Amino acid sequence: MLSLKSPTRHGISRRTWLRIGGLAFGGLSLPEILKAEAKNGSGPIKGVIMVLLPGGPSHLDTFDLKPNAPTEIRGEFRPIATNVPGIDICEHLPRLARMADKLAIIRSLVGFRDDHNTHWCSTGHESHPAMDASPLVPGFPQGDWPSMGSVLSRKLGARVAGVPPCVDLTPKDADARFILRTPPTQPGYLGVAHAGFEVQAVDRRNIMLNGVDLPRLDDRRALLARFDSFRRDADAAGSAAGIDLYQKQAIELVTSSRLANALDLSREDSGSRKVYGLDRDYPDEREGKHYLDQFLLARRVIEAGARCVTMVFSRHPFGRVLRGDHNWDWHKDLFPEARKTLPLLDLGLSALIQDLDERGLLKDVAVVVWGEFGRTPRINQNGGRDHWSKVCSALVAGGGMRGGQVLGSTTRWGEEPLTQPIHFRDVFATLYQRLGIDVRTTQFTDPSGRPHDLVGNHRPIPELIG
Repeated sequence: MLSLKSPTRHGISRRTWLRIGGLAFGGLSLPEILKAEAKNGSGPIKGVIMVLLPGGPSHLDTFDLKPNAPTEIRGEFRPIATNVPGIDICEHLPRLARMADKLAIIRSLVGFRDDHNTHWCSTGHESHPAMDASPLVPGFPQGDWPSMGSVLSRKLGARVAGVPPCVDLTPKDADARFILRTPPTQPGYLGVAHAGFEVQAVDRRNIMLNGVDLPRLDDRRALLARFDSFRRDADAAGSAAGIDLYQKQAIELVTSSRLANALDLSREDSGSRKVYGLDRDYPDEREGKHYLDQFLLARRVIEAGARCVTMVFSRHPFGRVLRGDHNWDWHKDLFPEARKTLPLLDLGLSALIQDLDERGLLKDVAVVVWGEFGRTPRINQNGGRDHWSKVCSALVAGGGMRGGQVLGSTTRWGEEPLTQPIHFRDVFATLYQRLGIDVRTTQFTDPSGRPHDLVGNHRPIPELIG
């Protein structure tokens, strides 16, 4: 099941769209363009890959271990040295440890709520109903906050013809109502024209072409038949209003083979697939290597021309703990679960960062990894950690940001920030700055006519961009 995002006339002009399209299909390839610009240090970065860890990863068992704490705080894992003196991370992340010079670890991330919702990870703002159980937030705009990808679509438009600005790789089995709650590429008050392209969408929130799988995406006849069927259905439902001629033309541009080729992993050589761990099976995982695929797909899609690619990573299909689908919500059996999950994250994430670096793309593509909150310092009676919204950790890399450093620290047992509290909107401000968007002056208006800043009074993190 695929969804097509339609760029709007308020993004880039039709002439500019076509000019970019002509550039993309002639002369230098996109990777060559990115390498040249990165070498010259010119211009803003080209894109962001956002890796969501839904359920709330434990900061105390990944990037902020407390080896001197009591057993009920410390847990079972030990820290290991990285290739940057003085920086330690979990023993089950050895590949990331060997490339810590490329990573910036944030240990004092704040601003979260005790709510299973990745809303703030994808939009930069707190959640609010209509998501079930989400708390009321003053100033919540009519239409909801837009995701980062939707902001890039509205502000910058498409970067390459045939590739939507924002692409979501969330697996089709994701229980979005319970675990994610917020579509990672939701358009919010910017409107459906800026919704992300949901590769495996689970409902009809975007324009969809039901029944067209990846091998058939470049079959123009079948595709046009499906698109005509959508138009008839949309007209009958009264939901096609506002899709003008330009938007329809833009949608048809999206149906080029460029994105389909990027999503076709059979085009990737065996050596590259091996780096991402796709050369073997994983019998203990119900979805095998499916979730590792997302890391390679993310690189291929960002390389093809997307501005923002979102993906989610977990060892199991997403769902409730009662079904055995823990995600990162380890209220029980944390350490057995983490022993199986962390090595997979280590493999996929390190492969992505190394791959981007070797292709000359890492300076031009930022990677951010986080979940909706941290976990309690004290281990509970079920061998797990519960929700903890006072502080958590995150990881950023690439995008011209300084690696090889740790930002902030937490108190003795990891309960709250000790130094340099960093709000998640500070991270958004940093990413927007690297993308060439001035958060001090950029505003959008919601359907009620009310203007909104991107991140309020938050600003880029000097240690990352200075």
